Amino acid sequence: MSNVKTRTISLPEADAAFLQKKVASGEYGSESEVIEAGLDALRERDEVIERWLVEEVAPTYDAAMADPGRAVSIEQTFAELREHSASFRPDDE
Repeated sequence: MSNVKTRTISLPEADAAFLQKKVASGEYGSESEVIEAGLDALRERDEVIERWLVEEVAPTYDAAMADPGRAVSIEQTFAELREHSASFRPDDE
């Protein structure tokens, strides 16, 4: 880590205790390593979401805009969701 920037942060007590617990357990060598692992996980999650948006959401949107007649109205969508979810409820409700 040759390009290190020092930061001072404030954490809720529970988060500070969690940070210390991770270091005390030997799982991480320092609090900085715990924070770095958390940032890596956040970065990975963001990349997964971005990939999903680019590979699945955008093409679906583009297809819907190219042929609006195939689109389903929001009212129809919610009606189908209500009908589907009703099948999971007990009959006595």
